[in-house]
Amino acid sequence: DDTWEALHRTFGDLPHRTFVRHGTNRGVAAGIATGLHAADTEIVCSIDCDCTYDPHELGRMIPLLDSADVVTASPYHPQGAVRNVPSWRLFLSRGLSGLYRLVLRHHLATYTSCFRVYRRSSSLDVKLEYGGFLGVAEFIGRMDLAGRRIVEFPTTLEVRMIGRSKMKVVRTIGGHLKLLARLAWARLTAQNGGTRPTTPAPLDLRASATSGTSPMSV
Repeated sequence: DDTWEALHRTFGDLPHRTFVRHGTNRGVAAGIATGLHAADTEIVCSIDCDCTYDPHELGRMIPLLDSADVVTASPYHPQGAVRNVPSWRLFLSRGLSGLYRLVLRHHLATYTSCFRVYRRSSSLDVKLEYGGFLGVAEFIGRMDLAGRRIVEFPTTLEVRMIGRSKMKVVRTIGGHLKLLARLAWARLTAQNGGTRPTTPAPLDLRASATSGTSPMSV
């Protein structure tokens, strides 16, 4: 498609921007990981390109990073909401979230949202085996096992406004079950660290703004 050209047309004249792309489609999680490594800011945001979440919510999510390593949007949070999403998709997503809660330390309502805010310094050492959609859940799982602090932000999930889903349901379910088994084994054997989640040092969200540089990367 013409995403690369559209990005330049829309954001090409903005200061403090860098465009990065893969030569081949490696998946959404690989894209986020590449963005984290390419960024030169401590605050890094990932958003969905299909507008299932309101990008303006970043303004409320970023301050929560002051006491967290990653803030993840959560439509299944008691204060969150879901609109116009097929019930069978919700059933599968909620069921998978329940399984992840059994395996991981953080008992989150949502593990698969791409809409997140990261501390770059706390995220660069996360090694992913999956580059696609599974890698999004794997990222949270690896952060959890490494003792990172994860905070949920309740928000609204809308039916996609742009594009269409490429997810293969049966293959995705099987992939999640394999990932759950690997995370459970890693926790059992403490291969990814056995520390409890800790509260990170406060992050001065005003420092970059007062220095005249962009405080975050998206």
